[in-house]
Amino acid sequence: MNATSLSMDIDQNLSESILDNLNIMDQIFEGANDLVIQEWRFGMDFSISACSIYFKTLTQEYETNYLKRALQDLLKYENEPATDVTLEAFTSFYENHGVSTKNAVLFDRLDDVITHILNGHIIILIDQWNKALAFDAFAVETRTVAEPVSESVVQGPREGSVEDLQTNVGLIRKRLRTSDLKMTYLVGGGESKTNLVYGYLDSRVSKPLLNDFRERISCIPELEILETSYIEELVEDNIYSPFPQVRFTERPDVAVAGLLEGKILVMVDGTGTMMLCPGLFIELFQSSEDYYQRTVLSGLIRLLRIFAFFIALLLPSMYIALTTFHPELIPTILLLAIVDAREGIPFPAFVEAFLMEFFFELLREAGIRLPRPVGSAVSIVGALVIGEAAIAAGIASPSMVIIVSLTGIASFAIPQYSVAIGLRVLRFPLMILAAWLGGYGLMLGLLLILLHLCRLRPLGQYYMSPLAPLNLSEWRDVFVRAPLRQLMRKSRAGTLGKTLQRNDKR
Repeated sequence: MNATSLSMDIDQNLSESILDNLNIMDQIFEGANDLVIQEWRFGMDFSISACSIYFKTLTQEYETNYLKRALQDLLKYENEPATDVTLEAFTSFYENHGVSTKNAVLFDRLDDVITHILNGHIIILIDQWNKALAFDAFAVETRTVAEPVSESVVQGPREGSVEDLQTNVGLIRKRLRTSDLKMTYLVGGGESKTNLVYGYLDSRVSKPLLNDFRERISCIPELEILETSYIEELVEDNIYSPFPQVRFTERPDVAVAGLLEGKILVMVDGTGTMMLCPGLFIELFQSSEDYYQRTVLSGLIRLLRIFAFFIALLLPSMYIALTTFHPELIPTILLLAIVDAREGIPFPAFVEAFLMEFFFELLREAGIRLPRPVGSAVSIVGALVIGEAAIAAGIASPSMVIIVSLTGIASFAIPQYSVAIGLRVLRFPLMILAAWLGGYGLMLGLLLILLHLCRLRPLGQYYMSPLAPLNLSEWRDVFVRAPLRQLMRKSRAGTLGKTLQRNDKR
């Protein structure tokens, strides 16, 4: 059957003949060996023919038994024993009184039958009745709620999002018991028909931001959506930027904090990753644990992350620029140690740094792709072995191995993994500029990065806010967070929303 005829068969009402309906089902689901069509009879002298249609891979046996019992209970309640029921009494009961059983719906369209079967419902068809009953019996095993591996904390909640959309929505609503929380459901296009939802706090979100977001995702019904990252490119200001303009998390407490600040939360069925947008630059250094520790400790740790960001971005380039163009800026004792360590190295500092960075990134990627027990051992042991071998072979100096190792360690200190990927991309152009123009090339690269950051406006908002444009009154949670008694005030909870509204006016 070709696509045109299949579309014509689906876009119609159900037939009163159960055989006609089943023939269409056989054609549509041809080759689907996990589809169950179970025929049965009931009523006076078992004269009424019926059947149940469902995917056994989407339901469980106890669910089908429950549905039969629920159907019989309804018939007994209205019409005495099920064996005395007539077709007229049965159809009149459901058409006039509706479906009172939990998680059940009544419809008369063939396309609705197909959709509900694919969503894990059990469909009941009755001969000589052009309607169908659908019972929600979805029972696929999913991962239980547990602590996210990528966002583990020493102190704080241990709950993490899972691959079930309804569970994730429940985790959010459990923490925000307010009618102000709005959840809007959408369905993606293509073959997957993935369910997704975006949520916001109506009193906190900026209305121009919300309208811009809705306009950008208006094409979702036409797209295949398999993961939250598919929506990232729809809401980003510049998809080619190495800096993420949204924030990903698997922690419901982080998602709720973002909603309280006026952000929009996006969740997709089938993935545990939630997306908060828009994402600002300074939020890349924030962690949920910052708000569960003492103010002084959390402030020092956040400053350490910012320092690690510059180390991961600039350390190899600074080494190349100083040793190649500006050795007079290095203390004499340290310079002599570096010259002594580089004696006999056949490559200039740029080639040496480029090779070591390349192989370090290769080891890191290999450690990620391998099974977890093996991957960590390969990445650590491989780095040690290759570093020692490179020094012994005279290919790299000990100082270069230290530089590359510190750069890699610093990139691991940044909470957002997507930021570390962006730094890996920017590190090599900065090394080229440093090898070409020295310190001047490094300054040129930094100015270009700064200009790029200031030009980004995800969903129309300033990416560098509140640093650029400068707003000192909103620095209570930038480099060092203010005490929680100030952050927990209602006026503080809406600060971001007010900031975004001011940005919109600009």
